[in-house]
Amino acid sequence: MKFTTLRGGAKMKKEEIRIPTLAPSVSHYTDATRFGNLLFISGMTACDAQGKVLDKGNVVEQTRDVFEAIKKVLKEVGADFSDVLKVTVYLRNIEDRQKINPIRQEYFGSHRPASTLVEVNKLVHEDMLVEIDAVVGIPA
Repeated sequence: MKFTTLRGGAKMKKEEIRIPTLAPSVSHYTDATRFGNLLFISGMTACDAQGKVLDKGNVVEQTRDVFEAIKKVLKEVGADFSDVLKVTVYLRNIEDRQKINPIRQEYFGSHRPASTLVEVNKLVHEDMLVEIDAVVGIPA
């Protein structure tokens, strides 16, 4: 755990969060970083704990896998999907938005976080079709 000094001398702790059952990092990052009551979740993909891509060719199931990974991170800090403030969704094919929207609604229910949707040419592995990151307000 690290501490960051804010203007005025106040200190807030910054905590790096790693969930052992999620895919290993492919670079120099952690699954999430907590700073005060904010949580920044790294881009989650459809991978198992060994890094194997799940549900190849199926954007709907990969999206479900991604939300299950996000759910694990949320649970670790005592939050749930109603606490998500913003998501960024990266899709290999922007036309898949209509396919994945029901999965989003399944996890968020009536809660509507701010959202950005981006079509990308590639993700870290050629079989990945979707990646999602999130910003969360952790309940007191």
